Amino acid sequence: MEAVKRALDKISVERIKLELLGNAYNSSSTVLGRLDPRTLLIWYLFFAIVPWFMHNRTILLGMFILMAVCTVLARASTFIIFILCLGLITQVGWMFLLSLFFGGGGESVLPMLTLTLKLSVISLASITVFSSLDPERLSDGLSALGVPDAFAFSLSYGYRILPTLLEEFHQILLSFRLRGLRPQKNGMLYWRTAAYYLRIIVLVFYPLMLNTAKRSRTTVEALETRGYNYAVNNPQVKKLKLSYLSLKPRDWMFAGVTALYLIALFTLGTAFPELIY
Repeated sequence: MEAVKRALDKISVERIKLELLGNAYNSSSTVLGRLDPRTLLIWYLFFAIVPWFMHNRTILLGMFILMAVCTVLARASTFIIFILCLGLITQVGWMFLLSLFFGGGGESVLPMLTLTLKLSVISLASITVFSSLDPERLSDGLSALGVPDAFAFSLSYGYRILPTLLEEFHQILLSFRLRGLRPQKNGMLYWRTAAYYLRIIVLVFYPLMLNTAKRSRTTVEALETRGYNYAVNNPQVKKLKLSYLSLKPRDWMFAGVTALYLIALFTLGTAFPELIY
């Protein structure tokens, strides 16, 4: 219990905000962060789509190992990985309990394992890419691949403003706590305290959404003032903006190593499709 309590004491909104800031803006110092954003996005597109059509557990396990190595190289946030593991455990757990409720047994473990491997590969690929690209490089990479500039900018803006929204959420939460009255007794299993905090969190979202709308309007007006529409629709401006993107030897090396690994993995998976029983 003491270990759990110490772990919970380390969790705070400020720490989560710092984790998100480090995850969003500390990507250039990693091995994968030096790659061209187009290379990472095409690599991610493969690992986000192909696992859905794979049922060979040997291949899925190999992909999972590759994603785990890439996540370590990307120096992904520990908090994000914890959220991923918690989500996978809860999602697969309730599905397994549901299968037991409808008369299933131990034979449902293997399908659950296959689904878990698929979700793990896709989730780790997402964490790796977003940990290796800052908002600006993410937007430029999408634009270079032909994604509409408005969508690329919106995604980048949402990624960039997330720590700010979290900070604002924290400030509003503190104001509600300062003006509110916490229950004098925690109740059995702390249900009174839990209900108090859940109620505050729900109430916080109303002013947060209002402030977000006001902030978005201010951002749009600032962009219009600085000629955003003209820049988006001008091919010369776009060419100048993306001129720093170039495929270097390390990009080709990364793509080549991934391709060789996948060829070996598919060969092994074809020979031993049921390596995991």
